[in-house]
Amino acid sequence: MTSTITYLGDFKIVSQHEKSGATIETCAPLREGGTSELFSPSDIFGISYGQSMLMAVAVLGEPRGIFITGATCELKKSTHPEPKRIGTIFCIVRIPGKFTDKEKKFIEETALNCPVALSIHPNVQKTVMFEFEG
Repeated sequence: MTSTITYLGDFKIVSQHEKSGATIETCAPLREGGTSELFSPSDIFGISYGQSMLMAVAVLGEPRGIFITGATCELKKSTHPEPKRIGTIFCIVRIPGKFTDKEKKFIEETALNCPVALSIHPNVQKTVMFEFEG
């Protein structure tokens, strides 16, 4: 993946995906002088974790007959001040549908071992709860 990242001024940044042209805009949070009208870069980090969990389950589950359409991840991220970094990520992953115990185990293990999860520094406290709705 290649992208171009441009600082626009006023504590706003736009990133453009080279192949598709899709863009993501971010801004600084209020406490950093921004407007909080957009996601912050650390918000995107948290979102990437949730998206990576769902995508891993979707991609690896489909060949096994596991479909998670409508699944959601409610995510809360907090930062620590010294040194300034992401400190905690809390997620509730809700999966609609009926699944066997074996399928539930696959879903949980796949989500918890997604590429982003395996890339997060061990000092970041991650809590993930799974709710199977069906």
